[in-house]
Amino acid sequence: MHELPFPVRDANAGGGADNLGNLPEWNLDDLYKGQDAPELTRDLEWLEQECAAFAADYEGKLADLDAQGLLNCVQRNEKINAIAGRIMSFAGLRYYQLTTDSERAKFLSDMQEKVTLFTTPLVFFTLEINRIDDDVLAAHFKANAELARYEPVFRRIRAMKPYQLSDELEKFLHDLGVVGDAWERLFDETIAGLTFTVNGEELNIEGTLNLLTEQDRSKREAAARELARVFQDNVKTFARVHNTQAKEKEIIDRWRKMPTPQTARHLANDVEPEVVEALREAVVAAYPKLSHRYYELKRKWLGLDVMQVWDRNAPLPMEDTRTVSWEDAEKTVMEAYAAFDPRMADIAAPFFSKGWIDAAVKPGKAPGAFAHPTVTDVHPYVMLNYLGKPRDVMTLAHELGHGVHQVLAAGQGEMLSSTPLTLAETASVFGEMLTFRKMLDQAETPEQRKVLLAGKVEDMINTVVRQIAFYDFECKLHAARREGELTPDDINALWMSVQAESLGPAFEFMDGYETFWAYIPHFVHSPFYVYAYAFGDGLVNALYSVYESGADGFEEKYFEMLRAGGSKHHKELLAPFGLDASDPKFWDKGLSMISGMIDELEALEG
Repeated sequence: MHELPFPVRDANAGGGADNLGNLPEWNLDDLYKGQDAPELTRDLEWLEQECAAFAADYEGKLADLDAQGLLNCVQRNEKINAIAGRIMSFAGLRYYQLTTDSERAKFLSDMQEKVTLFTTPLVFFTLEINRIDDDVLAAHFKANAELARYEPVFRRIRAMKPYQLSDELEKFLHDLGVVGDAWERLFDETIAGLTFTVNGEELNIEGTLNLLTEQDRSKREAAARELARVFQDNVKTFARVHNTQAKEKEIIDRWRKMPTPQTARHLANDVEPEVVEALREAVVAAYPKLSHRYYELKRKWLGLDVMQVWDRNAPLPMEDTRTVSWEDAEKTVMEAYAAFDPRMADIAAPFFSKGWIDAAVKPGKAPGAFAHPTVTDVHPYVMLNYLGKPRDVMTLAHELGHGVHQVLAAGQGEMLSSTPLTLAETASVFGEMLTFRKMLDQAETPEQRKVLLAGKVEDMINTVVRQIAFYDFECKLHAARREGELTPDDINALWMSVQAESLGPAFEFMDGYETFWAYIPHFVHSPFYVYAYAFGDGLVNALYSVYESGADGFEEKYFEMLRAGGSKHHKELLAPFGLDASDPKFWDKGLSMISGMIDELEALEG
């Protein structure tokens, strides 16, 4: 019911650096002051009692309620979601600060089990909503404007109607959810507990991945080979997790009669399968003019006959290797936000001053970066693993964009604030683009401009090309798992089948790279999540081109879009900007922005 936050950005961050300045840490007091806080005990007691009372008051009766009665029911359900969300946010965020701490892991597990147990009697709510007659529901919306505000929630719930099981089976699956969560925890704890030895130094996964962006090629190679060695040593565990998760999904999909393994994700994202397919086809068709062309340029810059996988995220030879202090990172992002609209900077400011960001790399801390909205009456929290690289500044801009979006959407309330994943990347990628454009404007030499452009193109390739390749890998993985158990070698072969196609002929793949699927959290936590990145990037590139054209009232329309949260479909949200994601040409508009930057890089060569 309440998915935990997890590292949602496939960023190569981590590893330890000095002179970064005073890095902020989370203060979780706005949720609870500690796991023994009386408020937490009170909320758990309230949740247990209110879930039982809600079931007693409404089970078997939803179809007979009038409009006001249904509104009261929805609002009580929303309050339950808010309290359960607050408890799980606190437990999850504490855990991600130190995933290797058994006490925090136990607390998280205990909270998951309690919340699942308390909320199991509520399973009837969505099932009975789906049994209300269409005409009756339409009449209720007409009779009560406040209830009609929740129409998008009803629409999304009722999209599951064809795949609904019996009440008893739905309760059983709800209860069984904690078992699937345990496999996710096994993955998280295994990843966090891995140690890598590179040139005599012991590092965690963040620190080792970070070496892949080092200027020294021998360090990059040593890191890549050590990653391959450790992944290979643990590949049976990772294969077991993937086999189990994919099989569990296949069983649930089969019982629900879902037509494809991707159907559930498309429904959750409130996006039509044909829109996703149009995106995928546009990106795959663009591989030659995007990734293949860019990496050929990079191969020449690096002076190589052929690139190895450890060169993919290498800095350019002329790149400034300076470390960006936290203070400078904050200043850069805040100035970029303020230049777009001062309101954006005002919303972002408390993240820095009130303990809403946890920035430092620490042993046992979860890898990657994320922004977690918690609940609408508190505020989001941002997690980073900040090392002072220019890309880390972009990650800050990205996650802060999520934070701003989540703050603005909170006014919609618990059930309408959360955006589908396809739209959840809008403000984050837009914030990143604003920051990039500011840094590009400040470039003093053609070399600096080239480095910034190349960095942005690489990020976009990682966000669009790489994530669509990930999506294709997942599609193949889930299709193959339906035929039977997959050995590590089977999964390795599926991974390699998408790599050469997406990266292009500039690359050679070292022995061991075939296991690099093992550390990507999305495959385990949220199957088929990854296309949302490409969707978000394409959408923002199209949006940004409207902004650059000087469209009247863009800023106000943009804030309205973010305030809408999950209350509108992507067609409604994009219409004010004259954009439509169901038009295949829409994706070409976004992809042409990337190829335009590669054109400029080629021109700089000339």
